[in-house]
Amino acid sequence: MHHDTSLIDIVAVGLALAFVLGALANRLRLSPLVGYLIAGICVGPFTPGFVADQEIANQLAEIGVMLLMFGVGLHFSMQDLLEVKWIAIPGAVAQIAVATLLGWGVAWLMGWSHLHGIVFGFSLATASTVVLLRAMEERRLLETVRGKIAVGWLIVEDMACVLALVMMPVIAGLFGPQAGGESHSFGSVMASIGWTFVQLGLFVAVMLLVGRRVIPWVLERIAGTGSRELFTLSVLAIALGVAFGAAALFGVSFALGAFFAGMMLNESELSHKAANDSLPLRDAFAVLFFVSVGMLFNPAILLEHPWQVLATAAIIMFGKSAAAFFIVRAFGHPKATALTISASLAQIGEFAFIIAGLGVALQILPPTGQALVLAGALISIMLNPMIFMLLDRWEARHREEVQVQPEPEVQPGPPLQAGNHAIVIGYGRVGSELANVLRDRGVPVVIIDDNSLHVDRAHALGIPGIRGHAASDKVLAEAHPESASIAILAIPQPLEAGEAIAKLRALNPALPVLARAHSDAEVKHLLQHGADGAVMAERELAYSLAEMVMSTPAYRYAGRPEMTVPPV
Repeated sequence: MHHDTSLIDIVAVGLALAFVLGALANRLRLSPLVGYLIAGICVGPFTPGFVADQEIANQLAEIGVMLLMFGVGLHFSMQDLLEVKWIAIPGAVAQIAVATLLGWGVAWLMGWSHLHGIVFGFSLATASTVVLLRAMEERRLLETVRGKIAVGWLIVEDMACVLALVMMPVIAGLFGPQAGGESHSFGSVMASIGWTFVQLGLFVAVMLLVGRRVIPWVLERIAGTGSRELFTLSVLAIALGVAFGAAALFGVSFALGAFFAGMMLNESELSHKAANDSLPLRDAFAVLFFVSVGMLFNPAILLEHPWQVLATAAIIMFGKSAAAFFIVRAFGHPKATALTISASLAQIGEFAFIIAGLGVALQILPPTGQALVLAGALISIMLNPMIFMLLDRWEARHREEVQVQPEPEVQPGPPLQAGNHAIVIGYGRVGSELANVLRDRGVPVVIIDDNSLHVDRAHALGIPGIRGHAASDKVLAEAHPESASIAILAIPQPLEAGEAIAKLRALNPALPVLARAHSDAEVKHLLQHGADGAVMAERELAYSLAEMVMSTPAYRYAGRPEMTVPPV
């Protein structure tokens, strides 16, 4: 009996190939996105060998877009934007305008219509969140003025893309092929735009009045059941359910609905747990999204339209970056800040693919435009690490000049008094309790955690905290392990803990290191990587409970048969 297995084929082959090529890209110090896109090219219709079902791939990509937008909403921080609003808002708007005009100019030279040119230019204007954050984290810049400006700039770009998702169907209906060549009066155009914003306003009102109360209430009740499966399911049901309801009831795009679902969830105290529980599925569908985008890319465009590909890459890497540089300098910031922002924005990613894909679907961007966007993304993401490498060399050469005119970098939290201090890696439930106990006993503590909320909580209690990945050399160096008295890894991820232990050992071979584990296999892994001791939480809990049991009157004399148990 024949079974149609197209869905299984694309999920199995797509994820497997994306894993191999993503790991290879990471090994080459490139963004894994490059590997995912190339995996899509390999299983696409323009290369020999296995060809995945494009229609199914597009549907999986739509789910990926919804979960990506849900993640954007979940991490959307208006506070981060307001801290740098005076430069991020006008700067990002001006940079988007410059990139759009440059893209329109290239499109005009190719003979495209004005509408095609505007959509093409706008798709080149927004940077990839994944690539930017990774570059900032590697250089320990997220908590600096430069990092905050870059993140705020990115938030404005994301908001512009969200607005574009609302307006593009309206524009396509008025001026695209769907309009049938009819001319529209100013009044009809304004009426159509007005109706769209009425629908959007109704959706936002419902989300603010109902969603803000209902979504956190539902999550709290489900979390109270203690079922992790139900909690994870509730998070995904909210993300996809709100997205579907937004499209079915208010005519708003799936992506916008998912974005607002994430924003509403962001206000809940359970938002961090929701983000963590939905992360594996979001990552899996995000990978399938990038694979499906790669499937649309025809490598022949590199030969058929070479100057257009170079022009597109030049706009992304030099045009909008130069605009950002001069804008930042115009606001009086140092050259180092301007160059960092420029390097951060010299690439495009997720939103570029979403905008270009929607443009092709609405027939307001030719397929060639989407191929050029993808080619520009591949080139810019591959070369972005090289740009940052050149920036690092420039800063090294001009370090004295930078020190003469130092940038007022943000130094978050209390300062670390290095020397005989304890390094606590992980500030979750276990790490926070441990840090408090050590402080109460007079031990100086510094914590390391990759969650900004955890680090902010530590700072609020007067504990020095470092935000970053525990296995990062630069992060560990900031904790001064060479003068520490002990390091304790309270994170539940044994692979990350093992890597961090090995690096701590390299930095200070005499440093005592303790770790947390959940199984005998994890204990063995941590000890092999250099831990002096590993505490298995479940076993210690069992010992503690056993001691409490043996201290009760009924068992106080257990093990002493010569003594009788006194009557209770």
